[in-house]
Amino acid sequence: MRPLPTTRRTRQRLAADAALLAVAAGFCVPLVWLLLASVDAGAGLAVKAPGRPTAQNFSAVLTDEITFTPVLNSLLLCGSATLVTVACATLAAYPLSRFRSRLTRPYLLGVLFTTCLPITAIMVPVYGLFVRVDLIDTIAGTALFMATAQLPFAIWLMKNFMDGVPAVLEEAAWTDGASRLQALVRVVLPLMGPGVGVVTIYSFIMMWGNFFVPFMLLLSPEQLPASVSIFTFFGNFGQVAYGQLAAFSILYSTPVILLYALISRRLGGGFALGGAVKG
Repeated sequence: MRPLPTTRRTRQRLAADAALLAVAAGFCVPLVWLLLASVDAGAGLAVKAPGRPTAQNFSAVLTDEITFTPVLNSLLLCGSATLVTVACATLAAYPLSRFRSRLTRPYLLGVLFTTCLPITAIMVPVYGLFVRVDLIDTIAGTALFMATAQLPFAIWLMKNFMDGVPAVLEEAAWTDGASRLQALVRVVLPLMGPGVGVVTIYSFIMMWGNFFVPFMLLLSPEQLPASVSIFTFFGNFGQVAYGQLAAFSILYSTPVILLYALISRRLGGGFALGGAVKG
């Protein structure tokens, strides 16, 4: 087969580069607008450098009512829901990873199917159930439902990571007198640290940006998380405080960025098995 002419290869490479640049611009332009609008007192939808940068927008949103209380509610809500999700996903993934059964694959497919169900399809019966059991307008009840909604995909992720830990390490722990739970906590989980980190970050991010569930299940203004209170910047008759909205969005994204920075060291290291299975 004759090689393609150099000019044709060059055109193909330039076309691919142009497409990648267009995709990158689609992601970068909103971020640039966010940074510029946050320091612009007269910010609008246009992406433009402020004539005179100011911290006025940050000063306006750094109050208990607008930022501190909603962010604290979000941390309590999403943090507790993430802990429940990771703990339950670990306990559910362990038997799926270690025991072989004809029902394992259908069960996993059923779990995967539940991740495809739209949350809006079940919110009406969930709302009625929460009213009956007196869990409506409670942080604990909302966190429990958010953890339940996030659990199916978390089980899939956790099970795949757990498959990478050799079972022979658990057998060695059993020989030394450890129970299955002790082997799971002291042997398996430390070796799948990157997997636990991935599940934790993914679950927290998905819950952190969830608007619909807390909007439906939390009624008191003092309990609303930041994902719902962001609507305070959208006024009547289409008026929007773009500068304050941009400043609040930056502050709202900070916890997620910090969480990723804290756990990112363990994400790229793989499983630290080393020479554990030698001998």
